[in-house]
Amino acid sequence: MAAKTFAIITDIHSNVASLKTALGIIDERKNIDQKICLGDCFALGPSPKETLNILLSIDDCIFIRGNHDRYLIERLWEQERPSLEGMNPDDPICQAIVANEEWTANEVGDDGVKFAKSMHIAYREVVDNVLVELTHAWYQRDDIPPTMEEALIWRNHIQNAHPDVSRFVFIHGHVHTPRNETDENLTILCQGATGLPFDEDPRGSVAFLTVEGDTFEWDLIRYDYDQNITIDLLEKRQPPFYQNLQNTVKYAAIRNDV
Repeated sequence: MAAKTFAIITDIHSNVASLKTALGIIDERKNIDQKICLGDCFALGPSPKETLNILLSIDDCIFIRGNHDRYLIERLWEQERPSLEGMNPDDPICQAIVANEEWTANEVGDDGVKFAKSMHIAYREVVDNVLVELTHAWYQRDDIPPTMEEALIWRNHIQNAHPDVSRFVFIHGHVHTPRNETDENLTILCQGATGLPFDEDPRGSVAFLTVEGDTFEWDLIRYDYDQNITIDLLEKRQPPFYQNLQNTVKYAAIRNDV
């Protein structure tokens, strides 16, 4: 049986310095069969146009739509009282993030919206006896990942259609923190974030999933890159919410104390 290896990036958030490093790590691997991006490509960071150009240049990559990519399509900022991820629309932090979404949309223009519309909601593949499901958060929603209980119910349903599958691997992004949970024959994985980690480790991440037979290997790479490039670009371009984002990049934690 031939092994299949997936290379995964997620939650870039227009951090081009980290994205370039991640793609360099992927290019150094000789056995990549499929590249996957789990979404949230543009909003928040300082380089939406550059990020779009780089992503468009990647050969053989499947792009999954994240909630921030969806906001581009929906034009979130045009809603009467825009909010996201359960935030109070009167909260200045929420208002600043919504303003950042509009700034990002103006940066990427129609090409960015077209790209977001072309993205997949989820991607599923059966390799040998392993079923791999990849989403931004959950196939039913893009802003909250599944609990293990939800995922086990999903596994039971999917197994009826795939009786020969012996293992299930569910991979998501969105939360910006690593996850590795197993119950029975189901494993849920998250690498953290390529561009904007929240786990107090400022290094970026790229992950490799190799499937063969009824087993898989999860290889999570945390790498250093020059965060000052991103911090300085935020200072130069000053998108809405930029000071908070500078601290988030520096400390790898949500920082709203500016």
